[in-house]
Amino acid sequence: MRILILGTGGMANTHAKHFAAIEGVTLAGGVDVEPARVEAFNAMHGIERGFGSLDAALAWGEFDAVANVTPDSIHHPTTMAALAGGKHVFCEKPLATDHAKAMEMTETAERLGLVNMVNLTYRNVAQLQKARDIVQSGQVGTVKHFEASYLQSWLVSKAWGDWRTESQWLWRLSKKHGSNGVLGDIGVHILDFAAYGAGSDFSKVFCRLETFDKAPGNVIGEYDLDANDSFAMTAQLENGALGVIHATRWATGHFNELRLRVYGEKGSVEVQHRHDWSKLFTCLGDDVETGTWTEVEVDPVPTNYQRFVDAVRTGKNLEPSFRHATNIQKVLDLGTLTDRDRSEHSV
Repeated sequence: MRILILGTGGMANTHAKHFAAIEGVTLAGGVDVEPARVEAFNAMHGIERGFGSLDAALAWGEFDAVANVTPDSIHHPTTMAALAGGKHVFCEKPLATDHAKAMEMTETAERLGLVNMVNLTYRNVAQLQKARDIVQSGQVGTVKHFEASYLQSWLVSKAWGDWRTESQWLWRLSKKHGSNGVLGDIGVHILDFAAYGAGSDFSKVFCRLETFDKAPGNVIGEYDLDANDSFAMTAQLENGALGVIHATRWATGHFNELRLRVYGEKGSVEVQHRHDWSKLFTCLGDDVETGTWTEVEVDPVPTNYQRFVDAVRTGKNLEPSFRHATNIQKVLDLGTLTDRDRSEHSV
């Protein structure tokens, strides 16, 4: 199986390392509009061919699938071109910048019978997978309430670099550079984390967005700092559970932390995931009466990268699919709409 890496920025290195480590997988080429960047990327990962455009790579065509690691706003046109070229696609999140584009990508991939998956990376967290199993097994009973958060601190810490001077961070703060802010960037992750762990899709949402002052005139060079930094959302799931979801880049002391608590009529589960560890806790059975929480040991699970390769090899699509990511995108779009209208919307 031969994979083309489309876009050679920071996250592309993660894709290249994971795919190259899978037996039988070859990195067929790298694509980037910046010649120096693709040359350095290919040298790092031992990739022979480099291209300055996806069109050039498709004209060559000696590959089976595309790992699309371009900026968010480029996902739609590049994925559509790859699908038209008969290539399976593994796309970074979010699938697109709005629901309509995401749906077009989904329907095209499904019509052509091509494998389509989205790299919602926290599906790789074994503790989340186990929590979902516990919830779906009925051990917590009917789910009544949930709470989820995604906390980052790179606007107040230089642990990952200085956002004021580095384009890899600045573009995430600018609408004209294709960013939908924290809602679009990491909101997609925590919405999936919550719905997947709680075992149900969304039915209603109401969201508030906030963009805080970060620089004089909220401008740094070519970047208008106008994308949202924080969101707070109330949501109801199709199973009736009510919950809250929030995310921010101002969470001092939390480099990259996701948390989910799911409360049922018979018990609860809690998942904690940080950049350096993951934990699962349960309060079930007799422990409910004493409020005792027990940490559960969990075995690793196959990564999204491995499952995409498996899907291409078997011809059977696996989750998270384009259609699932499209459903999440609808919730993200409604988040922006409810912030504007100040009213709840059904999904």
